[in-house]
Amino acid sequence: MRSVLLALILATSAVHAEGFGAAGLLSGKNKEDLPPIILSSGAPLSDAPWVLKSGTYYEFEIQGDGSQELALVGPEFFRAIWVDEIVVEGLEIRPLGLDSIEFDEAGEMEIGFVAIKPGRYYLKIPGTTGETQRVEITIE
Repeated sequence: MRSVLLALILATSAVHAEGFGAAGLLSGKNKEDLPPIILSSGAPLSDAPWVLKSGTYYEFEIQGDGSQELALVGPEFFRAIWVDEIVVEGLEIRPLGLDSIEFDEAGEMEIGFVAIKPGRYYLKIPGTTGETQRVEITIE
C-alpha cells in the first residue's frame, strides 16, 4: 500500500513540476485561439467551419458592429463544451450554462471553453437559413 501511495505522490509531483495541473486542460500548451465571429447585418459569420479537438481549451471573440440587434444560438454546441468564462468589457462571467448571446448594440465579448463532447454542432443567427449566417462546428 505504501509503495502505491509513494508512486502516486511522485507521479503527481512530476506533473506539477512541469508547470501545469494533473489534467493540463487549462495550461497554455493546451490553448488555441479561434477566428472571431463577426455580427454585422448581412455579413458572413465566419470564413470557414471550425474543427475542434475534445479536451482542448479554445478562445474566440464575438464582435458586433451595432448595425442591427443580432443574436447567436447554439444550445447543442453550448452543452457539448464547458464554458470557462465570458469576458465583456473586462468583466469576467463564469456561467453554469448558456443557450445564446445577443448584441443590442456594438460591442465585443470573448468566450473561453473546453471542447468536451464529439459531434457536429452550429452557432447561427436565429431565424436565418443561409449558410453564411451559420458557423458549422465539429468536435473530434
